[in-house]
Amino acid sequence: LLNGRPVGSNVSTYHGATDLNTLLTGSIERIELSSGTASTLYGSEAFGGIVNIMTKEVIGPTRFNLMAQAGSYGQQNYQAGIAGSVNALSYAVGYERYQADNNYPVPVGAANRGPDGQLFNGDTTVENYFGRFTYQIDPSNTLKLDAYGITSRKGLLYFGFPLQNDRLNHDWLNLGLSWTRLIGGSDDSVFTTSVGYNRDYFDTYGPAQTVFSRRGKLDSQGITARLEHNWKVLPFYTVHYGLDLRTESLAGETISTVPTLLRFNETENRDRTNTALFVLNTFKLVDRVQFEVGLRQNFNTDYGSSAHPSFASRWEITPDIALRGSWVSVRRNPGLDQLYLFDTVHNWLPNPNLQAETGSAWTAGIDFKLTSVLSGQLSYFGNSLDNRISVVAGRWTNVGLVNTNGLEASLRWQILPQLTALMNYTYTNARIESGVEQGLQLSTIPFSVAQFGISYEWDGLQLNLYANYNSGSRRALFNVPGVGTREFSPDWWNLDFNLRAPISQNLDLLIYLENLADVSYERVNRIYQPGMTFRAGLSVNF
Repeated sequence: LLNGRPVGSNVSTYHGATDLNTLLTGSIERIELSSGTASTLYGSEAFGGIVNIMTKEVIGPTRFNLMAQAGSYGQQNYQAGIAGSVNALSYAVGYERYQADNNYPVPVGAANRGPDGQLFNGDTTVENYFGRFTYQIDPSNTLKLDAYGITSRKGLLYFGFPLQNDRLNHDWLNLGLSWTRLIGGSDDSVFTTSVGYNRDYFDTYGPAQTVFSRRGKLDSQGITARLEHNWKVLPFYTVHYGLDLRTESLAGETISTVPTLLRFNETENRDRTNTALFVLNTFKLVDRVQFEVGLRQNFNTDYGSSAHPSFASRWEITPDIALRGSWVSVRRNPGLDQLYLFDTVHNWLPNPNLQAETGSAWTAGIDFKLTSVLSGQLSYFGNSLDNRISVVAGRWTNVGLVNTNGLEASLRWQILPQLTALMNYTYTNARIESGVEQGLQLSTIPFSVAQFGISYEWDGLQLNLYANYNSGSRRALFNVPGVGTREFSPDWWNLDFNLRAPISQNLDLLIYLENLADVSYERVNRIYQPGMTFRAGLSVNF
């Protein structure tokens, strides 16, 4: 979500998924994470939860921000922004650009290793534009207008696919307008109306077999409208209900000059509409016990109607210990590209007979506070997804049932008021339960990931040191000869450091060091991380 509105496209995650790495940090105020019954409010395809990215909203005098950084392998990052308020109008407008050549050394066997031993076609340029305007009509009525645009140009490196020269132009635009009314002048009854427009343009092109060419275009567009009312009916009961409407359209084109693929050249224009009614009931009958019951009823012009209940609860046994759990019914429809359009890059065939992925997801956990400075969480999560969509023999196919179970543990230790230590570990067992890959872990999903960090902050000075661990993932796509699809890439560790140091009241020094061990490692199937890299620059506010 972006400011509470869906921003996903109607094509598969292989092509049109919003890349969070392109949402550059200059525009972001905060990121909100939620799971369980949040899918009732925002979409039953939210298997793992909801990520809501909130852009900047500033109340106060006008402030300007400028930032410039440069670093290893052609890295450059520039940012400019203005934010403030005038009477009842607050605003934030900005621009950010990031580019990198990424021509670093890679070992023999790495994807896209050139004759000089360096990675080729790994360059990237991302430009990011954003604006947000909020007008307080009166104490009970607020209008908000926001816009977010991304222009991305880069070389295409996919799953370790060998010797790729394909280029990718990926542009994204999201516009939204919302009106919020406090009924009776109180936040006990809040009515919100919003409309939005989303466009995701994916254009990949390049050579095929050195003498031929190929191109694939996906122009995905959608309009969203939403009415919702969050009403605290009684001191112990709140109801959140509403209506969601989303139109989806895809204009796609595939072109290849490879003689054996000429028959797949085509143009497709497809559309569908999703409508949903939702209601989420929250009960807090006693101070320390809360539970939620929700239902989302979906209507899709291609896949009919489906009902998706949800449930969540939280019990604070003591002020320092709380138990929580949730269960939700989920559903994800195939992308329009998977249904109708040939993939010219990977030569994957569409399948108009694909069924929707359906199943359920659940969580259970405990939140605890061992002392005034040491707290943590322990969680179990899982989902069971039938009709999982994947590629079999070069064609999109429903491969069957996939069960996922995992554990997550986190600790936060406030060593000193200025010094904090963090730890997070996640174990994920994502097993394929049917089909030709029965019993195998889903590709590109590691069993274990972990992060350990320490952060120091005092009088404007910020120091962060993070260690990251990844157990490696299954090599399921584009392996080198002799390497099977049951093998895993090696596990790896890295250590990163960043510094923000005030030079004066308005000027800060920025330093980023990645992979302090200076050891190149295989991050995912045949895609390598370079040795130590740096980025340094200045940030000024006035």
